[in-house]
Amino acid sequence: MSEFFHILLLSFLIVCAVAVARIKDLLSAVIIFAAYSLMMAVIWQQLSAPDIAMTEAAMGAGVTTLLLMVAVSKTRRQER
Repeated sequence: MSEFFHILLLSFLIVCAVAVARIKDLLSAVIIFAAYSLMMAVIWQQLSAPDIAMTEAAMGAGVTTLLLMVAVSKTRRQER
């Protein structure tokens, strides 16, 4: 069961990474990036690195997502 869970987490991580690179809507890309960052935090936790997981959750999913959303709100939402 644990092996299946790890493969599922890594698969979701790869899907998120590809989706962020391919999507044209910048706000959607930021939201997917937040999901990617939260998934990385879960993976770090599974690898017995809680300090890195907490940092990833706070900085990656929290602060970085907030800053990117502010940046998107000040620009056009669609990439050309």
